[in-house]
Amino acid sequence: MRRERPEPIDEEHKFSNGLILSSTDLKGIITYANRKFCEIAGYTKQELTGKNHNIVRHPDMPKAAFKDLWDTIQQGKEWSGVVKNLRKDGKYYWVYSHITPIMDDSGEITGYTAARRPASENEIEESTALYKEMLAQENQ
Repeated sequence: MRRERPEPIDEEHKFSNGLILSSTDLKGIITYANRKFCEIAGYTKQELTGKNHNIVRHPDMPKAAFKDLWDTIQQGKEWSGVVKNLRKDGKYYWVYSHITPIMDDSGEITGYTAARRPASENEIEESTALYKEMLAQENQ
């Protein structure tokens, strides 16, 4: 059986410019991925479309961070934060992500859209320390 997600390796794939864009349905299934997302994540558009967005979730990311994200956007609010993502080849990349609910004319949430830019070195350093602490708490 083929693994859906690669085994992580401790090697960063530098993402230094551009904007990663994607949209998902209410369950996090990717409905749109721009060329930059495909390039940085190492997947084709066909490999990403129809898959759960957690295909790029790195195991160094604490569950509590994603709980906060989902709790926020499901309330119709925007969420921003630094995220460590997993590439198809197992390398990782850091992004500063801004996620916005997509609303229909009646105000119902129909999906989510995310815009991500490269995270700064300072954002990465702060997030690495915070996420290590959060993971340690989760694993107690």
